[in-house]
Amino acid sequence: MHTASTLPETPSDATTAGTEIQTHSVWLTAVRFTLIVTVLFGLGYPLAITLVAHVLFQHQAEGSLILKNGQVVGSELLAQSFTSDNYFHPRPSAAGNGYDATASGGSNLAQSNAKLVQRIQGDIDKLSKESGGKPVPIDLVTMSGSGLDPDITPDAAYFQAVRVAKARGLNVEQIRTLIAQHITGRQFGLLGEPRVNVLLLNLDLDRLSGK
Repeated sequence: MHTASTLPETPSDATTAGTEIQTHSVWLTAVRFTLIVTVLFGLGYPLAITLVAHVLFQHQAEGSLILKNGQVVGSELLAQSFTSDNYFHPRPSAAGNGYDATASGGSNLAQSNAKLVQRIQGDIDKLSKESGGKPVPIDLVTMSGSGLDPDITPDAAYFQAVRVAKARGLNVEQIRTLIAQHITGRQFGLLGEPRVNVLLLNLDLDRLSGK
């Protein structure tokens, strides 16, 4: 009687070659896909969006810069420090030196922080005294999240109208009319709140005064 011996099966050369080709193909596909995606979405897409933005929204794409007599005087997106009574004042800033865009951020002080409460109350008392006891709009004594908010509420602008008119020697109604012309409503009638850009308002204020 003969007993059939069972030998362990070993992969053939063809099977081994097929596996190597398959592995090589997977890696090659992955590398090609990575390169294609990098070129399309890392270079092509940003360049295309930048080109479209400069064609359709050139002002915004270049930083919403504001020119006066051919010189850049600021951006619609960033607040500036106005302290003279001749100008409307923006919201307070926690962004380092004045309204330094490289130091954007809030104070990170809690509402219960004694330093914050003291600072706000001091600003309220000062503004209330200057306005003859009128209620002070909250945005004139509180900072925005970025510390660089270029806008104030219409109430905050109207609150300053008497001071600005007195300092400029203008009629208060002239100032109030100018403010009304600078009120931007909610986007699409739904998003955000009505607002006034302080820098644009102050530039038109200079024009009104003949400066």
